[in-house]
Amino acid sequence: MSTAQVNADDHRDSPLYTFSAAARHLGISPRTLRYWIVGRSFSRRSRAAPSKPLIRAPARTGLITFNNLVEAHVLRAFRSEDAGRMAATGTAIENAEKALGTDRLLLREEMNTSGGDMVLDALGKLYELSCSDRLGIRQMLSASLQRIERDDEGLPARLYPFAPRGVPDNRTIALDPETAFGRPTIAGSRIATATVVARLDAGDQLDAVADEYGLAAARVVDAVLYERAR
Repeated sequence: MSTAQVNADDHRDSPLYTFSAAARHLGISPRTLRYWIVGRSFSRRSRAAPSKPLIRAPARTGLITFNNLVEAHVLRAFRSEDAGRMAATGTAIENAEKALGTDRLLLREEMNTSGGDMVLDALGKLYELSCSDRLGIRQMLSASLQRIERDDEGLPARLYPFAPRGVPDNRTIALDPETAFGRPTIAGSRIATATVVARLDAGDQLDAVADEYGLAAARVVDAVLYERAR
């Protein structure tokens, strides 16, 4: 797996998120995210083989970057949680990167086309996938990629995380490394979701908060649901 290259001038590669916060935004367990970024050691209890990290985070910070968050968001579609499938997914991504002559494929636009197909095909050869597995991965991958907004160079600039289970998904929430230090904001504004929640908890009325920030009340409600439903 390619090593992440940290660019001090690009906030996308600046350490921003704890493991627990990132896992919350992604809707996965912190343990799964840690496996993807740190790797897995041999387990005597489960007899699971060790596996290499699938994502490289900045060393010795205990934090991950916005780009790491996007990589994990895409990786989530492959359902790589057990050790065997995790190792096969890593090999499939490496093979696709070599074939395409690129690094950090999970960040690239090629995942929408040949890159995604190559990873899925290689994974199917390395790890037995049922027809329904393939269909599920393909559909989830497509849905995940549609939630990434890209810059003029085709690199991720903003992520619209999936809504928590049971909450209407209106794409109201955005994660942008250039806004609010990468914390969740209400899309189209610079207002952090935590800010409107704090105002409401302090006793302010919903309509008053919405009016002050120039937001529809429904978008404020979406922010509250995002903060409280995770």
